[in-house]
Amino acid sequence: MRTTVPAGSRSTRGQARIPAGTFWMGDSHGDGYPADGELPVHQVRLASYLMDAKVVTNAQFATFVKATGYVTDAERDGVSAVFHLAVDAAPADVLRSATGVPWWLAVRGADWRHPGGPRSGIADLQNHPVVHVSWNDAQAYCRWAGKRLPTEAEWEYAARGGLDRARYPWGDELTNGGRWRCNIWQGDFPGHNTLDDGYLTTAPATAFQPNGYGLHNTVGNVWEWCQDAFRPTEYADRAGPEPVVAPVAAEPDEDPAQVRRVMRGGSYLCHDSYCNRYRVAARSSNTAESSSGNIGFRCANDAA
Repeated sequence: MRTTVPAGSRSTRGQARIPAGTFWMGDSHGDGYPADGELPVHQVRLASYLMDAKVVTNAQFATFVKATGYVTDAERDGVSAVFHLAVDAAPADVLRSATGVPWWLAVRGADWRHPGGPRSGIADLQNHPVVHVSWNDAQAYCRWAGKRLPTEAEWEYAARGGLDRARYPWGDELTNGGRWRCNIWQGDFPGHNTLDDGYLTTAPATAFQPNGYGLHNTVGNVWEWCQDAFRPTEYADRAGPEPVVAPVAAEPDEDPAQVRRVMRGGSYLCHDSYCNRYRVAARSSNTAESSSGNIGFRCANDAA
């Protein structure tokens, strides 16, 4: 049974104000995957709101767990997905590989406290993103913290940092004079990472320069949960000649556990050879109960 978390008082701690505005949402460069539904590009209008400047960290999540006794989905299930080069577990705890993506291993005892498996820990990862958190877990944290998950439109607008139609939060070129601007995969995926950006798995939540709105790591590092249900036809269904105001995908009429939720931003495993989703327009999804070693979240809030 999922832990009941009391609602906290509204808090804007650690949040940046995102100005009201209209932007072009979607893939303006033709980089996306058709099945992800990044088209058509369409205008969206948002009122001002607030967004965490960084993803929720292990230290922040530990404070939440200490205050509430919350148990995550991964802890209750007893297993979560770990990238094969990050596993830190006895062979008996490595249960199986995922169908079609053999670099993902189901590891017994992998959870937010043990991101690589039972032999790993977070003592030296306090300012790194919390991972192995499901959409349900993120919702519980937001409720306790007096915040909420961002909508998909809010996430993309904030991630762009004021650079409308740009490929990345800093512009259209991935690197700047050979300098990496985000934490993604370099080398030959999935066997060899050259670590040119300095990290095999997560980087600190405030690594790399923030975007124009003061937000860190909106692409790369960890996927970030959004409020919306995921539909590949969402943009096509709502696009029109006038800007769409504050869109949120409708909740489907199906088992909540089976509803796929939007994830944004890509992760440390993204590489253009198989997962070019470290762009601000990129979309992906997972079920609300799913967790892995590269999924985290940040919180949002209404402006007033």
